[in-house]
Amino acid sequence: MAEAPGIPLSVVVLTGCTTVVLASALAFVFWKSNKRTAALEVVQEDDAPATIEIDRKQYPGGHLTVYYGSQTGTSESFAQQIEREGPKRGFFVHVIDLEDVTPNDVLSEQRRDDQLSKAIFLVATYGEGEPTDNSAEFLRDLKVKAGLLAPDEEEKKEAETFQAEASLQGLEFCVFGLGNKQYEHYNAMGKIFNECLERAGGKRVVDIGLGDDDDDLEGDFENWKDNVMWPALSRLYVKDFSAIPHKDGSEQSLPDCPYLVEFSTSRVAMPEKLSLDQVHGSSRHYFTSYDCPVTQIRELRSPQDPGSTVHVEIDVSRAKGFTYETADNLGVLPVNDEAVVQSVAESLGYDLDAVFSVKAAPGHEWHGAPFPMPISIRDCLSRYCDLTSAPRRSELKLLAAYAQDATDKKALLRMSSKEGKAEYREKIMDGHVGLVDLLKRCPSIQIPLEHLIGFCPRLLPRYYTISSSSSVYPKSVHLTVAVTEYKRKDGSTFRGVCSSYLAGLDPTKKPTVRIFCRESTFRLPQETTRPILMVGPGTGIAPMRALLQERSYQRESLKQPVGTNILYFGCKKRDMDYLYEDEIDQYRNQGDLGVYHVAFSREQKEKVYVQHLLSENAEDTWDCIDSQGASIFVCGGVKMGNDVAEALKCICIKQGNLSPDNAKDYLNKLASEGRFVQELWA
Repeated sequence: MAEAPGIPLSVVVLTGCTTVVLASALAFVFWKSNKRTAALEVVQEDDAPATIEIDRKQYPGGHLTVYYGSQTGTSESFAQQIEREGPKRGFFVHVIDLEDVTPNDVLSEQRRDDQLSKAIFLVATYGEGEPTDNSAEFLRDLKVKAGLLAPDEEEKKEAETFQAEASLQGLEFCVFGLGNKQYEHYNAMGKIFNECLERAGGKRVVDIGLGDDDDDLEGDFENWKDNVMWPALSRLYVKDFSAIPHKDGSEQSLPDCPYLVEFSTSRVAMPEKLSLDQVHGSSRHYFTSYDCPVTQIRELRSPQDPGSTVHVEIDVSRAKGFTYETADNLGVLPVNDEAVVQSVAESLGYDLDAVFSVKAAPGHEWHGAPFPMPISIRDCLSRYCDLTSAPRRSELKLLAAYAQDATDKKALLRMSSKEGKAEYREKIMDGHVGLVDLLKRCPSIQIPLEHLIGFCPRLLPRYYTISSSSSVYPKSVHLTVAVTEYKRKDGSTFRGVCSSYLAGLDPTKKPTVRIFCRESTFRLPQETTRPILMVGPGTGIAPMRALLQERSYQRESLKQPVGTNILYFGCKKRDMDYLYEDEIDQYRNQGDLGVYHVAFSREQKEKVYVQHLLSENAEDTWDCIDSQGASIFVCGGVKMGNDVAEALKCICIKQGNLSPDNAKDYLNKLASEGRFVQELWA
């Protein structure tokens, strides 16, 4: 748990947990509330961790802790659903970011009942079977406890296991994994958490649940939660369900809110300086990003193409501490369009220039500041609230509580129900309808500011693979950004929040953008004489451009011998979306691009894609990979990546005389050696 010793209440923020603890490891502040005054007490002796005592008549199931590993906020929102439902099920629920704990902490005395810790792990799989950023360190420590990793090893050696510690005895747990079947390693993290927790001594009390974001992730979670998880936990831990206090339903009240808003008499926002342990784990990028000037934006497609892809250059020369490696990932913190912010403020009656801070509502647990404070409502809505993404069905259900008109309320509840999934998909998901649109369509919705901050998802960073070499451009970062834009059925236009934000900047006005760097998996072979085979259609060309720049730098500036560079690129038509055509020609002419294949998918009757060209050059491809030790880099959409992987597998079978299973093993071995790297997006 992020801790906040000595923070003024006006700058302390709670993020939705239903306990009452605020402070450092040695000091806890107890806020009483009408709901929980009799339900909870904080007990502490000397230097021991505070024990959270609860009223077992009100919470016969005792403490229940939900740990989440999330990249986009979905796991966290699912955790908050469990938290909201916990009291009526007889449980006092804590929600904790995996980044804020170690495996030893899951046995914390603060959240135990009769020497027993009960935990739910909601863990997402990121990319090609990787842990989310906030769960990576926890998972590594857990693998050590499970005997799957030596304490001093980065990765488990092939077919090697170590002695499990069995140190999690006294933990009873269940796991729900969030994944996407488009990716090869479907729900890898959910499965490994489920295995490691048991190997380390924990007792699984509910079968693992797996959710598929390519189909109906929220539906998968609801089904597991309502039909598997809650019935099992109630049967195990709630002896007398009838004794749980229930509301009679006669009171009309707003949903429970974890925040209180304190408005400032000043109209000038001067954010307090906070250390990172005073900041919510998922919000740390808001505090650590670099504000850098955008120096160039140019269109890469021709006027004949109705779409847009822009080349963006960002000056990082004055960003003290910022570094990047060739083809790393750049996180960009977007800003909502001014018209969107104005529309939301008008719908809800907010004064955009009002300045406020938030603090914990009574009965809620401190997890750190969600954004810099004090802050104006304008900046809060512009920089930190996701106002345009389609809300989840659970969020529609929450919105219904704020609708004052019966028709609006009924429509929202209908689309939030299991029976209304088809309508929800058609009207909300396929229609790209966000909160800003719902407030117009259901004008009776009125949301107090603290409630909006409580349930509105945070505006998350968008990640772009850097398209420049850090050796050639050490003071500048280049991006290749496809601008997202869809026409709705009603004639209005949906615009992607980050791509439209970047494309709309005017370098002549010296705008800045908030950025940070995240390491990617694209790394050139240390032996420069080895060839590289690059597959990057569309904006997948971004890292390939960076790698070509780096290889050219190695050859021209460092005078190193460099192997053959092979590139497969694809687009619709030569005269429409042929990105970086002039640069590609230049690399070919100066000898940096030895082999080049381009698939113009719409220039003939039958569509041709990069995987087709790869198959046509099967013999050369196999020789390059198997005999010359080439590294393979693939970037683009998941479907393309799967098709390329299948084409490579067929090449291994036909050219290498391998069985299908051996061909798969061959490619997996290349991947484990860093010679077959894919960065794909759904």
